[in-house]
Amino acid sequence: ILGWINRIAVIPVFNWLDSFGMNYGIIILILTILLKIVLFPIAYKTYLSSAKMRVLKPEIEEINKKIPKEKTMERQQATMALYKKAGVNPLAGCIPMLLQMPILIALYRFFPASIELRQKGFLWADDLSTYDSVLNLGFNIPFYGDHVSLFTLLMTVSTIIYTKVNNQLLGGGQQQLPGMKYMMYLMPVMFLGLFNDFASGLSYYYFLANMLTFLQMW
Repeated sequence: ILGWINRIAVIPVFNWLDSFGMNYGIIILILTILLKIVLFPIAYKTYLSSAKMRVLKPEIEEINKKIPKEKTMERQQATMALYKKAGVNPLAGCIPMLLQMPILIALYRFFPASIELRQKGFLWADDLSTYDSVLNLGFNIPFYGDHVSLFTLLMTVSTIIYTKVNNQLLGGGQQQLPGMKYMMYLMPVMFLGLFNDFASGLSYYYFLANMLTFLQMW
């Protein structure tokens, strides 16, 4: 249902870059940069919302001290009044992420299905359409496999770092939901097993996207 994103935007740009005869690893890099530039206005809203929430955190803590936990409704009303006064939309950080999801899912389908990437190598990956094995373990690990995909490993490590940095930027907002904090770290570990057998071009793209996100956040 999201194939139109690839047909209208991703494939024409990919083919245009391919016409210059560049290595496909470089093409994926340029494609990632272009996508980040297009999505930057949406990402900016997320970063701006996080900054505002961080500034308001001391005042929210003051409200929580004054109003006991039993008066949940009164707490929420006081908090929302503060948000309104400061011009903060608490959903502003979530909506941009939801708007980006269709593009992430479309690219999730694009890279493994792209016939142009077959038998095309980049760095240590011999074939960007399949996994890049840098170490054969000689035995199978359940939910992981019998090899180590370096691009997937880099993607996982960068995602964990992104999660940690994002939590710090949110100013410890996960304290109200402590279980959610650990769940956010569990997801990248699950992706490590899921993406280990996937196309290295896809893991490479997600790794590049994470690194460019760090640059945008900075």
